[in-house]
Amino acid sequence: MLTALLPESILLLTALLVLGLGVSAPGARTAAAALTLVGGFLAAAALVFFPVDGNFLGGMIDLDPLARLFKLAILGLGLAAVVFAYESFPVAHFAESLALVLFSVIGMMMLAGTADLLMIFIALELTSIPLYVLAAFDRERPASAEAGLKYFLIGSVSAAFLLYGLSLVYGVTGTTGLAAISRIQGAPDPLLLAGIVFVLAGFAFKVAAVPFQLWVPDVYAGAPTAAAALIASGSKVAGIFILAKILTFGFGHMAGATGWPTTLALMAAASVVLGNVAALAQSNVKRLLAYSAIAHGGYLLIGLASAGTESLPAVLFYVVVYALTTAGAFGVVAVVEKQRSGARLEDFDGLAKTSPVLALCLLVFLISLAGIPPLAGFFGKFYLFASALSNPRLIWLVVLAITMNAVSLYYYLIVLKHAFVLPAANAGAPAHAPASRCLVAALALAVLALGLAPDILLGPLTKAAPAKVATLKTDLR
Repeated sequence: MLTALLPESILLLTALLVLGLGVSAPGARTAAAALTLVGGFLAAAALVFFPVDGNFLGGMIDLDPLARLFKLAILGLGLAAVVFAYESFPVAHFAESLALVLFSVIGMMMLAGTADLLMIFIALELTSIPLYVLAAFDRERPASAEAGLKYFLIGSVSAAFLLYGLSLVYGVTGTTGLAAISRIQGAPDPLLLAGIVFVLAGFAFKVAAVPFQLWVPDVYAGAPTAAAALIASGSKVAGIFILAKILTFGFGHMAGATGWPTTLALMAAASVVLGNVAALAQSNVKRLLAYSAIAHGGYLLIGLASAGTESLPAVLFYVVVYALTTAGAFGVVAVVEKQRSGARLEDFDGLAKTSPVLALCLLVFLISLAGIPPLAGFFGKFYLFASALSNPRLIWLVVLAITMNAVSLYYYLIVLKHAFVLPAANAGAPAHAPASRCLVAALALAVLALGLAPDILLGPLTKAAPAKVATLKTDLR
């Protein structure tokens, strides 16, 4: 069992060392970032070279190839946030900010490796609390304090909804294990129905789904860009993964009796409409990406609403592709902010002339988000919508999503118009951010590679997801 927690233990030790370095040498910015990256790579090596499969402590630790794959994805997104933070985060208390990133990543990884409701709540809070602080970390900007306060207040309310829902589920079923919950037979108790509703409400906040999306634009726009990148990518990956796990492996057999797929379908429809329509009116690129995140949360809910294990690989493929793309887009925004002191549309004017590689990467990210071939976003949407069409009751929802996706192309092209067509009125001094630029380029290549060869990721997911389902069925016997 100790080996099962080796990656998280390495990250915890690294976070404590980084905190110690911040106290003893507050100005050692490069050393703190290097130590964080080394700890992250060691944790990744532990995941790859010391794999552990099994169910420990009654499901509190539940490891399999699927969980390890998502732990790697979360860890990679966390390290990407560290690189962006190195060249864009406030100088004061920089080591402490990196420790907060590591604590949040530990929570996300624990979330991916559990099948117990109590551990899910603990891991969610370990994920969220450092993110609240990171959102408010730039004390020189009132918008950052506002973002942190709104994120904290609404997050606390969502945590209360989730905890109340989990308590109702436990009260009715007498267990917190997903495998044991999936054994419940017969007509569901009304209290269980209420519990499922509260659980969905709590997770809707995490995935930025309507009507729990009000925090997203202000937090994305006000938080330091590196923190916003982690919230938009790593947090969403962990949230969607554990929500898919709960709905598929815990409540999946109750789909017809409880009607939770219909609730998800309505939330998905509202999210894709509101997210795409509201994004049309935005003049700040970070707010535009925030409303885009709401729409993409709706697309992901479509896959979950199909209530079938066949759609699980498509949902997981799409959320990883979305996270890589969004992290890259925020990386571009971080460099532009450093160079031009803003993230308005006008600040992207003439980017193709001043930073052609950066502009090309932005093109890759936005076109992928719009779902244009041959990039990964197109294949992600294709697999997601194709899997949802296996449920005839969702045809209307897929048609709506495709229609609203066409709307999204307009506001993505507006950003590209500023970057490639309009001249720069005030280009500003070139931003010296080599690490961020290199990482952005690497993420753009990854998005392109997953578009040209989606089986690189979809293949392992297609093998790992059915294996998880088979393991669950064995447990149920």
